[in-house]
Amino acid sequence: MLRLLWVTGGILFFAGGISAPNLPFARGQQPPELTVSIGEVVTDELIQSGLRLEQQRLWLDAIQHYESATRQHPDDASLKQRLLVCRIHHDVQRRYQDTTFVRSVGEMSLLQALDLYVELLANMETHYVDGIDWQRLVRHGSASLEVALTEPVFIEKLLPDAKPDAIETFRMAIHKQVLNRATTSRHELRAIASQVAESAKRELGLSSTAVVLEFACGSLAALDPYSRFLTAGQLEETFSSIEGNFVGLGIELKAAGDRLQVVNVIAGGPAAEAGLNAGDAIVQVDQTKTSEVSPDYAADLLRGPEGSFVGLVVVDPANSSRSLWVERRRVEVPCVENVHIVDEENHIGYLRLTSFQKTTTRELEKALWDLHRLGMKSLIIDVRGNPGGLLTAAVEVADRFLSAGRIVTTRGRNARENFDYSAHRTNTWNVPLAVLIDPDSASASEIFAGAIRDQGRGQLIGQTSYGKGSVQGIFRMQAADCGLCLTTAKFYSPSGQAISERGVQPHVVVEPSYIAARPNAQGEITRDAEDRVLQKAIEVSRGDARLTSLPR
Repeated sequence: MLRLLWVTGGILFFAGGISAPNLPFARGQQPPELTVSIGEVVTDELIQSGLRLEQQRLWLDAIQHYESATRQHPDDASLKQRLLVCRIHHDVQRRYQDTTFVRSVGEMSLLQALDLYVELLANMETHYVDGIDWQRLVRHGSASLEVALTEPVFIEKLLPDAKPDAIETFRMAIHKQVLNRATTSRHELRAIASQVAESAKRELGLSSTAVVLEFACGSLAALDPYSRFLTAGQLEETFSSIEGNFVGLGIELKAAGDRLQVVNVIAGGPAAEAGLNAGDAIVQVDQTKTSEVSPDYAADLLRGPEGSFVGLVVVDPANSSRSLWVERRRVEVPCVENVHIVDEENHIGYLRLTSFQKTTTRELEKALWDLHRLGMKSLIIDVRGNPGGLLTAAVEVADRFLSAGRIVTTRGRNARENFDYSAHRTNTWNVPLAVLIDPDSASASEIFAGAIRDQGRGQLIGQTSYGKGSVQGIFRMQAADCGLCLTTAKFYSPSGQAISERGVQPHVVVEPSYIAARPNAQGEITRDAEDRVLQKAIEVSRGDARLTSLPR
């Protein structure tokens, strides 16, 4: 079993439990009209806006909407409920658009699936940060199956000939098989999943393996937003992110309406060689138009075996289209970018950290020496939009700037998850430091920013960070080619401050702006002068600069 400590945030599609009476609406029905009180909880307007997205099955948009709303109204139960529903839908949709998962459903026997379920539950029981509520796990497992039976992609792949009325009758009866069953151990959960699987096979002709895997994925999602089942493809992608290399085109994307916006193109990668530029938008992948599928599905179409090619239709910021033929090959992903002197007169250096991976410390050290040779006297480190990565990488980066003191503390249910990470390097960079953060700075980024703030090492500028304060272990399963991302601990800043749902507060609050050297809403690459947060950091740094750029 391989295990790595992984802390990453960003947009998350896996969520906590939901009881049977609050399940999502049935296929062909509209979402229920919900009315919530006004005052301490959210207004009805936010719920209704989300329901309109749900009606269109725009799960990703709905997730983003409800996440934003729950950050504003963290105590509103209705918003949390709708967010959970949308996450389950998105989770199911993602799995059945993943060819590695679909292949597993076809190749895995019922017994193998049950063995995998028990292995996953055993890992939860041993390593999860909190105690296990077995009843909640089974409820959420059955909820995942009920949602799957409303998803067109699930029905198309597994029940193409089944009658809609028969599917709906079975779906509505699932919870009756689980609600009154005693569930106090993983073996009882296995028995319940097996019983429902046999019933689904008998009444619908539905794959027993698919049923058990829905129970497994749903049970995991019941724990917290960050614990989740990893398909073979997702497991490979996770390790690729950690290592800093992957097979692909060498581009960074974000969803932008009905297209995929190219945010960054890796120099020397296949996309760069084919002529793709940051600011371009992909509107067609091979024969599939991005306007006709979900952003996740379109992005998945870009993946493929090393050495294969993919056809793209792209549109530039001036709305001129062109066709490209791009090879998929192994790409080294840099995590330090845009290294330059941002203020020549005051010798202020700038660099952006895009993630925390195995290569981050080495790349950072090289960038620092490059800036030193250019005359750097103070430094701005930008972790806006950085979703996190390896805990150890975040500690090592903080250690480059802290000569003593605590960096982060982790605490889990088991004593072996409890660590105090402290600075110990003798060769630290003692340049005046500013760190840029925003609501998309998460997890490992918050470890770094929190250490800098609490130790009084530098100024934080921007907006409050995401607030993801937990550590995940990545486990490779033995029963099947898949993995488990499981929350094993929570982390705290040097002052003992919990990061979860609070984030790290900036010293200087600045309204968000486009990040320098990244595309704006029109796809145009922004300049340093257009980045308000960066400009405020330069202003702060000018009053702080001094001749202390050599490490000591």
